[in-house]
Formats: sequence, structure tokens, C-alpha cells
Amino acid sequence: MSVIIYTKPGCPHCAKAREYYTQKGIAFDDRNAQDNLEYRKEMFGFSDGDPTVPVIVENGKLKQIGWEGRG
Repeated sequence: MSVIIYTKPGCPHCAKAREYYTQKGIAFDDRNAQDNLEYRKEMFGFSDGDPTVPVIVENGKLKQIGWEGRG
């Protein structure tokens, strides 16, 4: 499984998403969409312009925006 998590520094919901995937033993690519404009552009492509993080992409498809209904 290929997982990308688009995040921003200091985001508690992003931290919970990272913790979840880490505990499940699922590798992921953590992409800082706040400081990296290319990652932000990618994230907006998946989220249809929604700036809410985390944005989680599994196997090239949007899985969810936010974490546990928040974010």
C-alpha cells in the first residue's frame, strides 16, 4: 500500500494520523503542505482545494480529509 499524508507543522490531527499509521506498521510519506508549495499543489489536487489537513491518499486515491471528523 502506498500512503501519503499531507500535513502542516504543529497540527495535532496530523500527529494522530501519523501515529495511527505508525502503530499499524504502515509506511507513509509525510508531506509538509504548508512549507512546500509543490506538495500543497498536489494536496489541493486531491482535496479539490480544501486546505484542511491532514489529507490522506492511499494508492493514489483520496481516502480522507481531516482526522476523526476534525482537522
